[in-house]
Amino acid sequence: MFKLKNAFLGSALVGAIVVSGSFGTYSWFTSETNASGEITNGKLEINNGQDIQTKIIEGAGFAPSQLKYGEWLKIENTGDMDAYLKATYNQSLSADVPLNAYKVGYIAYKFSEGEEMTEDILEESRVYLDQLFNGTTNEVTSAAKTIAPGVEMIVGFVEEENPAAKGMAGKGKIVLGDGSKEGEKHKFWQLNDDQYIDLSFAIKLDENAGNEYQGVTYNSSLNVISKQMDDGAEY
Repeated sequence: MFKLKNAFLGSALVGAIVVSGSFGTYSWFTSETNASGEITNGKLEINNGQDIQTKIIEGAGFAPSQLKYGEWLKIENTGDMDAYLKATYNQSLSADVPLNAYKVGYIAYKFSEGEEMTEDILEESRVYLDQLFNGTTNEVTSAAKTIAPGVEMIVGFVEEENPAAKGMAGKGKIVLGDGSKEGEKHKFWQLNDDQYIDLSFAIKLDENAGNEYQGVTYNSSLNVISKQMDDGAEY
């Protein structure tokens, strides 16, 4: 009986070895592929999201018939998306006198990547503003034009955009341009991600301004907002 049990046990062990060995010889063909993806949102940003520190214009002792030139303000697309800009000029007086005694003009240049302000352009800007204020206004309009490869220019009076405000006292708001609207003037305010605008204002106090303007302070501010260039986008 002992030998018979050992014989059965030996046979079982041999079978187990054979079975386990046969499992080890099996091989299955396999193949594998993977995919991944990501999308990063664009950045719509003007001047790194910071306010312009340069004053639009400043001074004291301003008097009738005088013309004051402002500083250059830079509006730069610092994001990675093309943008529509809407530029609004706000003005107010510290006294209840007509605002239209102040004549406000502006000139702006839009530069593409690789182009920048030069001394020649600066000198030219004064010429355009002098023409604007000194009687040759028929030759200078608020339509944008290309003055050199990669450089566009626009010049005009701000009050032309808000005729209803003429003669009003206190304050006024004028939209210089809205890139989302049609027309050359508005097209100027379309700013690609490799472009920036240099903008300067000039202000003249009418020679007929009377004593009621003595000691009056003229205040101005500029608001520039942007939106993406897609249907339905809002400022």
